[in-house]
Amino acid sequence: MEEKNISKAEAKKIKAEKEKLKLEIAKEIGLFDKIKEQGWKSLTSRESGKLGGKISAKIKCKNKEKK
Repeated sequence: MEEKNISKAEAKKIKAEKEKLKLEIAKEIGLFDKIKEQGWKSLTSRESGKLGGKISAKIKCKNKEKK
């Protein structure tokens, strides 16, 4: 995989966007309140997998739209 040279500011922006997406999807699947009250560590592996799958699908969809 080719490495991209990005600035620290760009890296921060990307990280913030990913975090926003993660929280958005957590809200969609009903995990936001649990995360807010108990933290990310409280998620079961099934819940984490569901969240990760939805994130991957959304990112894939966004990448297809860009092309």
